[in-house]
Amino acid sequence: MTTITATTQAVHARKAGFFADLLTVAGRALRSLRRDPEAVIPALVIPIFFFVMNVGALQDFAERIPDLDYKAFQLPVAILFAVTGNSRAITVVTDIQSGYFDRLSVTPVNRLALLLGLMMADFAVVVGLTLPVIVMGFVVGVGFESGPLGMLAFILLGGVWGLVFTGFPYAIALKTGNPAAVNISFLLFFPFLFMTTLFLPQEALTGWLATVAGYNPVTYLLAAMRSLVSVGWEPDILLKGVLAIAGVGVVSITLALAALRGRARRR
Repeated sequence: MTTITATTQAVHARKAGFFADLLTVAGRALRSLRRDPEAVIPALVIPIFFFVMNVGALQDFAERIPDLDYKAFQLPVAILFAVTGNSRAITVVTDIQSGYFDRLSVTPVNRLALLLGLMMADFAVVVGLTLPVIVMGFVVGVGFESGPLGMLAFILLGGVWGLVFTGFPYAIALKTGNPAAVNISFLLFFPFLFMTTLFLPQEALTGWLATVAGYNPVTYLLAAMRSLVSVGWEPDILLKGVLAIAGVGVVSITLALAALRGRARRR
């Protein structure tokens, strides 16, 4: 009698690696945009609307300030409206509610790549959103005193700002799993923008608004972007803009990573 002994070996899924996971998550997020174009269309309509309204209503008044080209002054505002708050955070909520996020968490996929992959996709989207707004600026006669490299720096500043701001909606999505909470996260941006140099240069502001604008990071971001359009290369102004983005990024990304860790511990 022959005894056959079967040896059963455990089969484990092999990790693909951090960068492979990153690209996979980013690719899935970008492909989902084809099924969800309404997530992007408002990000183009809103900045164009505000640009037309602000320039049409205030140009004659604002240009009483010497050497102020109000169309160039408002172009960075339109860019910030286009890129701020545009994220796939609502996709995270959908994945949490469907149980897909929990199932994904038990796979060998890198946890950090789950968040950074989405943010990589968001960066690609917001950079793409800046291009039609810049074309609109060219159409109405706005140029870049800093030249083509300055235009690239302008796009990069807007794109990185849009990227770091996504940390807030992702933190809310991962913490609450609530679509309503994510949808109102854009409201976080309005105090940043309206209590700054939205309509007038900083030297023209008065009272409490002038004080608040001096502490608002968006003031320094707008100044950096406006300098590239209207003045040229001003290293000290650009440095302040970069530091403003970095400061907001430290807060937003820290919150998002903390929420990711908390969500991973719940499963």
